[in-house]
Formats: sequence, C-alpha cells, structure tokens
Amino acid sequence: MLSPQKTLDTYYLEARRDLLEVAAVLDRYDEAVKRDGAKAENESKKVSLLEAMEILAQPEHPNANRAEQLLNHFAKIT
Repeated sequence: MLSPQKTLDTYYLEARRDLLEVAAVLDRYDEAVKRDGAKAENESKKVSLLEAMEILAQPEHPNANRAEQLLNHFAKIT
C-alpha cells in the first residue's frame, strides 16, 4: 500500500495528462461551434463530461468512491 504522498507522486503526471485531454476535447468542441456557428444537436456527451468533472471536483469523498460514481454516471449516458 502506498503512502498518501507516494500515491500522488506516482499517479499525478498520468492524471494530469488525462485531464488535459478532456480539456482539449472541450476546446476542440468550442472551436467547432465557432467554425460552424451552431452547437451539436445533442450536447449530452459534453454535459456528461462537465458533470463528471463536478464529481471529481468534490475535495473529500468519505467513501473514496469517485471511480464508482463516474462509472455509474457514464452508464446513464446513451
């Protein structure tokens, strides 16, 4: 079992990369909206990503179940 500090040190760069990828997806979407002059007909996937980030933004999770919450959240999206 890793210590709290070792956990952050071990996984930080990978997590940062993944968050940057999400930001890039949202930026590409925004650029496509500007270019085409219209939003997607169905923005549920974009909304889903934003809602997922809200789940992750909660600083404390007493049950440490963020991954489970995200799996449940994404299971609702069709």
